[in-house]
Amino acid sequence: MPNCNAKFHRGGREASRRELVSRSLQSAQHCLEEQDFGTAYAHYLLVLNLAPELKTSVKETFQFTLFKWAEELDSLARIQDLFNCYEQALELYPNDEVICNSMGEHLFRMGFRDEAAGYFHKAVKLNPDFADAKENFYRVANWLVERWHFIMLNDAKRNLTYLKAIEKAVRSGCSSVLDIGTGTGILSMFAKKAGASCVYACELSKTMYELACDVVAANNMEREIKLLHLKSLDIEIPKHIPERVSLVVTETVDAGLFGEGIVESLIHAWEHLLLPPK
Repeated sequence: MPNCNAKFHRGGREASRRELVSRSLQSAQHCLEEQDFGTAYAHYLLVLNLAPELKTSVKETFQFTLFKWAEELDSLARIQDLFNCYEQALELYPNDEVICNSMGEHLFRMGFRDEAAGYFHKAVKLNPDFADAKENFYRVANWLVERWHFIMLNDAKRNLTYLKAIEKAVRSGCSSVLDIGTGTGILSMFAKKAGASCVYACELSKTMYELACDVVAANNMEREIKLLHLKSLDIEIPKHIPERVSLVVTETVDAGLFGEGIVESLIHAWEHLLLPPK
């Protein structure tokens, strides 16, 4: 026989849930009218956790409440609370380009340009026609990527020299390659095209890491080159790469040669990431 008591309890819980959701929505609306954005935001969090099916219908109002409460938290210098609110919002709406873009704007204003670029980039990927996110991404990219970088990437003589050197090393038996500070990923792609069986690339900058992912994917090598958002000094074996590599390539130099820490990174690679010379 059917368990009538169980059905009764389930029905009672459902009715209680609907009642709580209804009261919370009313309270949230009242708080918005009173411009009590913090309390309104808390009510909407409760509603969306209790009734995920309402995500679409309350999305715009939730966004408005989030942005107003974030402005208030920003003005009060409650930075951790602000980021906590955005993290909660992105758990509920992980693929919302508007929330990602807004998070990036806050990060950019606070000086976290690399992190901001990651959110702007995600917003653009979610919606390539989102003009504000595209403008923000290009603006932060101008801060993070020096103009000389573009000139260097278009230096055909430089590129050909690297390509020939990598091809020679791979032909001599260097089958596994680590590209330190990969940037756009060009040296990693040279290594793969030269015939290396395993290619790993690390990049500390979030912006450049995202760019490298796009470039590698555009060249249909996303399954052949493992990209790591890490500083080379933090790479561990076998946590990040399965074993030591037989070749390291890098161009982590600046106008003063040593400004990007090339000596430290190469010493570390020699001691911890490279196979002993034969």
